[in-house]
Amino acid sequence: MNLTALVEPDRVHRSVYTDPAIFDLEMEHIWEKTWVYCGHESQVPKVGDYWTLQIGRQPMVMVRDHDGSVRVLYNRCPHRGVELCGNQKGNTGRAFVCSYHAWTFHLDGRVRAIPLMKGYEGTRLTTDNPDCSMKAAARVDSYRGFVFASLSAEGPSLAEFLGEAKVAFDDMCDRSPVGEVEVVPVCHRVIQHSNWKFFMENQLDALHPSVTHQSTGVPARRIENRVKAEQGSAPLFFHYLSTFASSFDQWDSVQTVNFPKGHGILKGYMGLRPTDPDTLEHEAQLKAAYGEAKTEEYLSRSIHHVLVYPYLSVQSPLQQLRCLRPMAANKTLSEIWHFRLKGAPEAIYRRSLWYYNLVNSPATMINADDLENWTKGQWGLESKGGEWVSFHRNYGGDTERDGVIYSNNGTSEAVMRSQFRAWAEYMAPALAQTVVA
Repeated sequence: MNLTALVEPDRVHRSVYTDPAIFDLEMEHIWEKTWVYCGHESQVPKVGDYWTLQIGRQPMVMVRDHDGSVRVLYNRCPHRGVELCGNQKGNTGRAFVCSYHAWTFHLDGRVRAIPLMKGYEGTRLTTDNPDCSMKAAARVDSYRGFVFASLSAEGPSLAEFLGEAKVAFDDMCDRSPVGEVEVVPVCHRVIQHSNWKFFMENQLDALHPSVTHQSTGVPARRIENRVKAEQGSAPLFFHYLSTFASSFDQWDSVQTVNFPKGHGILKGYMGLRPTDPDTLEHEAQLKAAYGEAKTEEYLSRSIHHVLVYPYLSVQSPLQQLRCLRPMAANKTLSEIWHFRLKGAPEAIYRRSLWYYNLVNSPATMINADDLENWTKGQWGLESKGGEWVSFHRNYGGDTERDGVIYSNNGTSEAVMRSQFRAWAEYMAPALAQTVVA
């Protein structure tokens, strides 16, 4: 099938989720060309601290250099190709040392020493040859402490790429009285036996929660109401779960805003601004730091999820971030991170920690429900039960202004249509020349 026929305005062909050849093209034309999230600066606080990660199919390492900058390098020794950092994280000291032949590299990737260098006399290999150094990502940049890298030397800047989606990081950091967050060094890592697109579509899908998460949301609401009747109020963590059981009409009243490049926002629906003493203390800190007008501006943003296409979901009011690392057409690693607001009351951190664990820990039913649906979705699309995936809901019923699509119904599949519009733009070079059998 010609790739140009795979994406139509209101439907896509199932092969975009299942075909390994298409997955390889995505890695080449999307993941290894755009800006990809690497981590937060607070993950590497000391010189030599590192985290390993994948950008597309490429093994990379994010490291704190001696000059205080954060570098992103290919995790590969230029000698025989051995990965220099075999652990997920650690401290490499003052240099990277290959465990195979002891080639040594500065933290910016430049070669530092090669054992028995005289053995290379008369060859093209010399220490001033760039091929002897670790290769760096073509571009590295950060926004409010969140580090991104691009393997392509060409393309939009990070600020241009993020566009309006940068509000995800602003909204999280602005909730700190010092304007900064720090990562909590515990990451829930989940293998999803499904294509990465299932996750991205699901995050702004307002129709599924009251169906998929009914087994959690309905009992939570029942208990929440009983506790309220007996004690006058119930802890906020019940509300975190009971909201999933909102009616279809309630979900349909929530708006999604869909930006160019596939980014998007699901507006707020949880009502996460209670008037308990902890919240009031936090708000008082913000007013002292920013003034009353700015504090109100910051806390009045209507956000639940912000998507940075094609790999990131940020829940800024709840201080968490989920990042995708695709592994195969039917296998995706999801990294789920949690952040602390610097200078904010401990109770505010604890409150967000409840959500982090209630929704994303290995013990939760919320994430497990999603994972089951995505796996069954992958199996279904690999079958011959049909060729197309429908995105017809409210097709033609949204409002578009200046390239931004506003859903007039919260359950509109404008989210998916917008993402595949971006997918087709990224894949344009492949769409023009590739035929898949």
